[in-house]
Amino acid sequence: MNEATTTLDVKGLQCPMPLLKAKKALNELAPGELLRVVATDPGSVKDFQVFSRQSGHELLESVDNDGVFCYLLRKKSR
Repeated sequence: MNEATTTLDVKGLQCPMPLLKAKKALNELAPGELLRVVATDPGSVKDFQVFSRQSGHELLESVDNDGVFCYLLRKKSR
């Protein structure tokens, strides 16, 4: 199955904006769709881990590429 991925660029934004914008983008996706978030805020690493556990959205990937943080989330089914 070839899944479409929406990309959200929040580079340059500080906490809590990367997470707030990601939550808004997830609300617009259908269940099971993927959201890739690209951020530069080091605090976003912990934010996205906690958000994933609390919200039920699956954090599939969390990568640090020299200060650019990439997250891949799958919107929960319900």
